[in-house]
Amino acid sequence: MKKNILLAASILAVAAFSVACQSKSAETTAASQAEQSSEAGSAESSEASSKEASGELKKIKIGATPSPHAEILEEANKVLKDKGYELDIVVYNDYVQPNIAVDTGELDANFFQHYPYLESFNEERGTKVVSAGVTHYEPFGIYAGKVSSLADLKDGAKIAVPNDVTNEARALQLLAAQGLIKIKDGAGLTATKNDIVENPKNIELLEVEAAQVPRSLQDVDVAVINGNYAIEAGLKVKDALAVEDASSEAANTYANIIAVKEGNEKSEAILALLDAIHSPEVKKFIEDKYEGAVVPLF
Repeated sequence: MKKNILLAASILAVAAFSVACQSKSAETTAASQAEQSSEAGSAESSEASSKEASGELKKIKIGATPSPHAEILEEANKVLKDKGYELDIVVYNDYVQPNIAVDTGELDANFFQHYPYLESFNEERGTKVVSAGVTHYEPFGIYAGKVSSLADLKDGAKIAVPNDVTNEARALQLLAAQGLIKIKDGAGLTATKNDIVENPKNIELLEVEAAQVPRSLQDVDVAVINGNYAIEAGLKVKDALAVEDASSEAANTYANIIAVKEGNEKSEAILALLDAIHSPEVKKFIEDKYEGAVVPLF
């Protein structure tokens, strides 16, 4: 009888141990499966987050002339990415196509011009492109060609100037400020060659497409050059024979702008772009890189 009781107890003990082991094994398997499931879920979540992050940056397609505009935009793009946007910069080498592309919606914005030029362009072309905000000022300079000093200009000297209406007036005013010519009172920033009332040295003004003026230096005594084209040609404002005064009417009038199609100037994307351009990082970049050839207006 006692042997039977002991046998039964042994059988019960073995059964209990077996059940316990199976239970433990099941728990381990379940835990392992749960861990694997958690890791898989985490990986999927991480991948989703990565995809979401890569899709967060909305594109702003903007046209610009090479220097300094495209260079400034490259710097602003670093700041802009923190705001959820990324620039698609299209480089142009003329002053016409960027405005047409904005007007037709091919571009979201452009960055190359001042407001007087834009105003004149809209009147001539019937486009509806507007300023979203100012950025900087590029002083015009008189640069040496065959003559290294304005005092050395002889009778009949040849001076190259931009041939578009607004930039030619600006060039004439800079020449007048140096006493080389005198312009009719009231002509201001709409002056043309016809407004010259005194020309003591009988200077011959050669009207050249703005982008080509730097290339004319070897053929003229001096040339009046737009700031951006001077930079592209490797000319430094510190070497100019004369430069527009920062407090002049021209400096205040010819601030460069971000231009957009009418109605888009207050869009979230454009406001973010302006904030990025007006950032301390971009301001420092401009001041360090261009050494006075580009002056921030923010």
